[in-house]
Amino acid sequence: MTELKYALPEIKTETLPGPNASDIIKRRENAIPNAIKCGYPLVVKRGEGAMIEDVDGNIFLDWVGGVGVMNAGYSQPEVIAAVKEQSERFFHVMMNIGTHEGYVALAEEMNKLVPVRGETKKTMFVNSGAEADENAVKIAKQYTKRPNIIVFSGAFHGRTAMTMAMTSKKAYAYGMGPFPDGVYRAEFPYLYRKPNGMSDDEAVEYYIERFKAVFEECSPPEFVAAVVVEPVQGEGGFIPAPIEWVKAVRKICDEHGILLVADEVQTGFGRSGKMFVSEYWKEAGCAPDIMTSAKSIAAGAPLSAVTASAEIMNSCRAGTLGGTFSGNALACASALEVIKIMEKYNLPGRAAKIGMRFREFMHTLEKYGVIGDVRGIGAMTGVELVKDVKTKEPYPELTAKLIQTAAQNGLIIENAGTYGNVIRFLCPLVVTDEQLEAGLKIFENALAAALKTV
Repeated sequence: MTELKYALPEIKTETLPGPNASDIIKRRENAIPNAIKCGYPLVVKRGEGAMIEDVDGNIFLDWVGGVGVMNAGYSQPEVIAAVKEQSERFFHVMMNIGTHEGYVALAEEMNKLVPVRGETKKTMFVNSGAEADENAVKIAKQYTKRPNIIVFSGAFHGRTAMTMAMTSKKAYAYGMGPFPDGVYRAEFPYLYRKPNGMSDDEAVEYYIERFKAVFEECSPPEFVAAVVVEPVQGEGGFIPAPIEWVKAVRKICDEHGILLVADEVQTGFGRSGKMFVSEYWKEAGCAPDIMTSAKSIAAGAPLSAVTASAEIMNSCRAGTLGGTFSGNALACASALEVIKIMEKYNLPGRAAKIGMRFREFMHTLEKYGVIGDVRGIGAMTGVELVKDVKTKEPYPELTAKLIQTAAQNGLIIENAGTYGNVIRFLCPLVVTDEQLEAGLKIFENALAAALKTV
């Protein structure tokens, strides 16, 4: 299995998609809703490490990783062995009916790792990031006995009814309303697009004041249960929340008895240079009250988590939490092994190194005149493409062309951002140095080619 793990990108067919992939993509069009959109010429046969082989033998370097799911890499032998061993005993026990030790053991590990406030912590599991965020809101409302929440511009929290209301970009919710009420939106500190003439420090103060204005314009603070924020916005464009702003929001929450919820669905599990961005928050004295995680928690198995203090968790009435497949035994076995791998191979440390190399290289591409901003934490980094670095006019046409050109040359990348003009870097943290450099070369060549045709 290891030859793919150390391979470099290589396109073997004359065109992409190749003949086998084309056949499957046609079948997909007939069998699957068009709304489950995919614009990539990619039909996966197998994956190892940071590499994917398609059904025609083409080899791709994956900088998307299932949108942040594959931090530990594809086909980790330890994970495969753990899931196989569990599968031979039983697949599933519903925790409302019986108990399986994997759920308990994983909750114990999460309670040690997750940097939320409280001496004693508790963790519950569900199946997706959206479910985790929705349960965090349910828990916050039960604990505070308040009806409202505050979210932010640029936010993405999921596609359930509640999380569509919480998500800023309504293209994800088109024609699906009405949505739950009691969801109010503040302005996220997007420093690259801060008001003209402001320094970063002045902009942080401006965004703090804009946050306070929500209490005047939308909901008095005594009716707000929680503030839900992504430490680094994902779909919003890989925008880190400035730590001074987080500290101010934490202080405001404390003054009004509001819970601070960190949505680490995409930022968690080593991506930031630490296991969670909330560790940076804790070091700065502004740890969240509740934290959600998912994506890379179980190396691709459906699983997500909500962690908070025992006091907060125990405020919920019996029967209000849980679900049929929540904390599935196979997924828990995978997640327990992922945590071991993260620690054994120091993948958070690896994230810091590859993120630094990525940002360093992206700055060298400023010579092309379209790199507006390079930002992020660890290996969760975004590159914002603009038509003019002075006016900062978004360049979504170039972004789309770059993605397709890169894919044709064996590199899978994806966009993000309110204007669709940000390239996100979510490469598996097990990528080799040689693979990373090959990807950077493809990226530059694709950028140069795309600029000639856009």
